[in-house]
Amino acid sequence: MKYLLTSNGITNASIRAALERMLGKPIAESTALLVPTGAHPFPEGPDMVRGVTDGTVGGPLSRIGWRSLGVLELTALPTVRRDQWEAAVRGVDALLVWGGDVLYLVHWMRESGLADLLPELHDTVYLGVSAGSITVTPHNCDAAFDLRFVPDGSDMGRDAERALGLVGFALYPHLGHPDMEDASLERIAEWAADIPAPVYAIDDDTALAVVDGEVEVISEGTWERLEPRP
Repeated sequence: MKYLLTSNGITNASIRAALERMLGKPIAESTALLVPTGAHPFPEGPDMVRGVTDGTVGGPLSRIGWRSLGVLELTALPTVRRDQWEAAVRGVDALLVWGGDVLYLVHWMRESGLADLLPELHDTVYLGVSAGSITVTPHNCDAAFDLRFVPDGSDMGRDAERALGLVGFALYPHLGHPDMEDASLERIAEWAADIPAPVYAIDDDTALAVVDGEVEVISEGTWERLEPRP
């Protein structure tokens, strides 16, 4: 699978150009499925799901000119014949995995079976946004926050610090965002000090393109790569 991991979607011309290179054709000729599942745990989740679907919440994602766009709701997949939803996933050019709660998104990636399918989708672009990007890394930088939304009696919080590990680095989005006190480089570096992998801290104008394991930084903004301790 090809990964384009963003902080806030397709926010500038450089990231858009990288997406079209990875698709191998214009966005206007490409098909996609949107995954809004990560928004559900939050009190405002229903409004967030509506907004990301119609393009009124978050950065540019659903309204960037796709030839066709459908919605893939992960929580529904266990109740649907696998051959039906898998055919839909295999038939599109891109999966648009929005943000929200990393822990919840990782859980439903696994429960739905999509996590096992992703490595088989060699020509598909995984376009992550915030939590959707963190989900495919080995480490969840939002674990402490996400644990607040785990239902009473659920074991969903087990190994909350771990994500899917489909790429070999960790990611911290929204670097320097004025409304996120944990997104300063100093706070990110504190977290990264305990991570046994490189950590990319990226702002909302930066993305990471990963093809065949090779990482390319696409940026019109600010980013840092923090190395693991020896």
